[in-house]
Amino acid sequence: MKESYIAAKERWAAKMAGKAKPLTRSKDRLPPGQRQVHNFPVLDLGVQPEVSLSNWALKIGGKVEIPLSLTWKDFLTLPQFTDVSDFHCVTTWSQFDMQFSGVSFFTIADLVKPTAAASHVFFKCYDGYSTNNPLDVCMDDDVLIAHSWNGKPLTKEHGGPARVIIPKRYAWKGAKFIREITFMDRDILGFWELRGYSNTADPWSEDRFSNAATPPPGFQSETAIY
Repeated sequence: MKESYIAAKERWAAKMAGKAKPLTRSKDRLPPGQRQVHNFPVLDLGVQPEVSLSNWALKIGGKVEIPLSLTWKDFLTLPQFTDVSDFHCVTTWSQFDMQFSGVSFFTIADLVKPTAAASHVFFKCYDGYSTNNPLDVCMDDDVLIAHSWNGKPLTKEHGGPARVIIPKRYAWKGAKFIREITFMDRDILGFWELRGYSNTADPWSEDRFSNAATPPPGFQSETAIY
């Protein structure tokens, strides 16, 4: 089931890549091509890993001065942050005013102290998923590693125990079931980026799919590094 789902998504990305994008970035709250919903649809790779809180760990390393690994207890003792933001899925649904609580990405960066060489961030997950973002995208005041939604712990279906929330990008850039954050000195493509999805994922310019048949020069895949 997982393999057929991924193959279908790859075919869809290839088909959609040729469609024209808007010439200018929309300033509307609801990005172009999206519809507002009032539920929280579940999308994943067909795998929802069972991760007990006693075994959960978040490894943080790469181009940092202080690499570390946080237990669940460590994670909860960090300064906690609650933010209300909109959530935009590439499958064309958006939900407004979603309240997420967790640890700000600023806090994570302050802990590990990225070096001057760090320019990108690579996320790896307990379900085998991965995704990438420029460091300056992650260093926004609404980016966090969330453990709660609307005041309740994130369920497994929505990426619990913890997931990344990056409101200004399509939601696949915010990894569910997060287990590792690596600060990089270069960009490498993640799971969906290697399968035809945009590397920049800006909802307000409908930046959903890559027009490139192959990754651009200078990019490396996850397998090239790990």
